[in-house]
Amino acid sequence: MKKIFNALVFSAVLFGSLYAQDGTGLEMAEAVRGYYQVFSQRGQADADLLAQEMEQRFNEYNRLFHFNGQKLQNLLLIRAFENREAYNAYVSSRLGRTREGAVYLHYNQPERRELVILRGSPEEAWALAHQAFIQFFRAFVPSPPSWMQDGFAIYFNTLGFDRTTGKLTYEENLSWLEPLKNLGQPLPPLESVFLADIRGMPENFQGLSWALVSFFLNGGNPDYFRTLIESFLILSDSVSAAVNSEQVMQRITLWADITTLRNEVQNYLTGRKTFGQLIDEGRAAYTAKDYSRAERCFMQAADQRSNHYVPYYYLGLLAFEEKKYEPAEAYYRLALQYGADQALVQYARGLNAAEAGRNAEAVNYLQEAVRLSPQRYKDRVDKLIPRLK
Repeated sequence: MKKIFNALVFSAVLFGSLYAQDGTGLEMAEAVRGYYQVFSQRGQADADLLAQEMEQRFNEYNRLFHFNGQKLQNLLLIRAFENREAYNAYVSSRLGRTREGAVYLHYNQPERRELVILRGSPEEAWALAHQAFIQFFRAFVPSPPSWMQDGFAIYFNTLGFDRTTGKLTYEENLSWLEPLKNLGQPLPPLESVFLADIRGMPENFQGLSWALVSFFLNGGNPDYFRTLIESFLILSDSVSAAVNSEQVMQRITLWADITTLRNEVQNYLTGRKTFGQLIDEGRAAYTAKDYSRAERCFMQAADQRSNHYVPYYYLGLLAFEEKKYEPAEAYYRLALQYGADQALVQYARGLNAAEAGRNAEAVNYLQEAVRLSPQRYKDRVDKLIPRLK
């Protein structure tokens, strides 16, 4: 069977994509790439692009899990609709109800499992990201611990795909951080999360699952990170979720008792800040001329959301205050790249270039700021430019 599977992958890569009737009664374009077989109602270009995206997602997931793809006996099936009525009818015929954006359909027979997507829907991005991880995970571990499935699906919920560049994008998902902080009480016993498949799911199970995953990956303790990786190795594809859950908890608690772990997760959540909180604290520190603290806040904010302009603009201001004119210019360019107010940044670039002794550049930047927003900058620039000529 493995040889047949490998030959299928090789032939698809060698000979490319094709059109096929996929069993829905609709003509769908087909593309095979890596471990995926993709059918798309949108046509061949979309099938090819979606196959490219899914292959990248698989590789990104497996940088962490290190599952052996050669053990898969079937390609992972993707079925993409562009028509909402057709999508709803197809999903409802299998689930008895529809699901927004995307849904992974899991069956005992691996060849029937599939990820079904409604292309172009408002919910597609987050639903696809969430369900694509579940498809990947359950291809190797059909009955994983629920906290792992939900926690990692939320963690990867913000793994996006830029169709222009053809590359994945990621911003850390902290959507559960504030709700967990606002509980106003200690976390529930973590046994209830680890053993949810045996005892039933506690309140806020999804958020607590995310908290465990985020803590293990980002908490900074190498022992916990190593323990998480080791727990992947004991997951079995032939036992129940309850058995997998109990074995994983036993492995993790070899390193720390459950009470200590709970306290450390609580401290981790307390110390984490959202993007908005970091920006607010950074601005306050900047206003108070506490530039070291402001820089820490804006650097952390940029780590969380690397494609947001605000941290880069303020890092530019901070570099300017420290007379680091070249780094300031680099930060301002990033701010422009990610959508900052152009007039504001061009004015800042003008001041920066002037202080660096690049007067001709300074004049160009300042004049551009006036062109973009004369009501804000004309009077100021009119006073500055004579000094630069």
